[in-house]
Amino acid sequence: MSSAVVVEAPGEHRLAGHTPREPGPGEALVRVHAVGICGSDREVYQGNRPEGYVRYPLTPGHEWSGTVQGVGAGVPGSLVGRKVVGEGFRNCQVCDRCHAGETTLCTAGYEETGFTQPGAMATTLTLPARLLHVLRDDCDLTAAALLEPAACIAAAAIKANARPGERVAVVGTGTLGMFAVQFLRAGSPGELLVVGTRRDREALSREFGATDFRTRDEDLPGTFDVVIETAGSASAARTAASLLRRGGRLVLTGIPAPGAEGLDPTDLVVRQLEVHTVFGAPPDAWAHTARVFTAGLLDPLPLVTHELPLEGFARAIELVGSGDPKVGKVLLRP
Repeated sequence: MSSAVVVEAPGEHRLAGHTPREPGPGEALVRVHAVGICGSDREVYQGNRPEGYVRYPLTPGHEWSGTVQGVGAGVPGSLVGRKVVGEGFRNCQVCDRCHAGETTLCTAGYEETGFTQPGAMATTLTLPARLLHVLRDDCDLTAAALLEPAACIAAAAIKANARPGERVAVVGTGTLGMFAVQFLRAGSPGELLVVGTRRDREALSREFGATDFRTRDEDLPGTFDVVIETAGSASAARTAASLLRRGGRLVLTGIPAPGAEGLDPTDLVVRQLEVHTVFGAPPDAWAHTARVFTAGLLDPLPLVTHELPLEGFARAIELVGSGDPKVGKVLLRP
């Protein structure tokens, strides 16, 4: 029987029957293979996602992979049977920012799969076909379910513009941090430092390409050309800035709690630091992610520690927020 997770309101969810919605013009129907859970899904369930960035009742799920099962009018029939992932932001395509390729800044307002539009914690997902990115037929769809967070880091890597031989660093050792290591490693850095709070992440960091690993309480040099921050705290942002040489480039991807004390503007100006931020992934970052994944330069599977059926949604949310160092990426398998 087809089913879907429905969050009726904060703290209230149920497993409901699911009837696939036939694709309309320009749409595709995807059979979901796997869907990842992240801190944003936990926010949806707990009710502390910022106002305007969630709409109840809701089927969550913005990190997913699957196979196209059907298409609507105007969509090439050759998509049917192809393995795909998909962008989440439902941009308008006609505003100034969309025309500039900055679809995550669409001025028509925020709409995103799994937050304000039905998500992938269901047997199927129907969405605009223009948001799909086609993968190779022999790709691992379980690994591909992690390409959404990878695309967010691809956006950071593009903004960082790290050149071969530069000294680069990553602050944060979660899923995003490990993706940042892989993207930066693909650019042939002269040095790649990972800074975290847990020494047990050193082995995986080095496996993904880090040349050095340190915890935040160790001596940290301020000599790096590029730093990507992924930990999502104000202290991590300050640590990331402290690692940079004068004129270095910083990309912030984590989102601290509202009102957090951040970077010192005097320090930014005096040291002439270049600061970028990322919220979501535009199409060029998704395309870059698919290329890197296809080329075998991105390996998400070691990050997956738990796979549960849709019935395990509550347990999955609990795992994600447990703080257990043995919990990595948690997937649901419709």
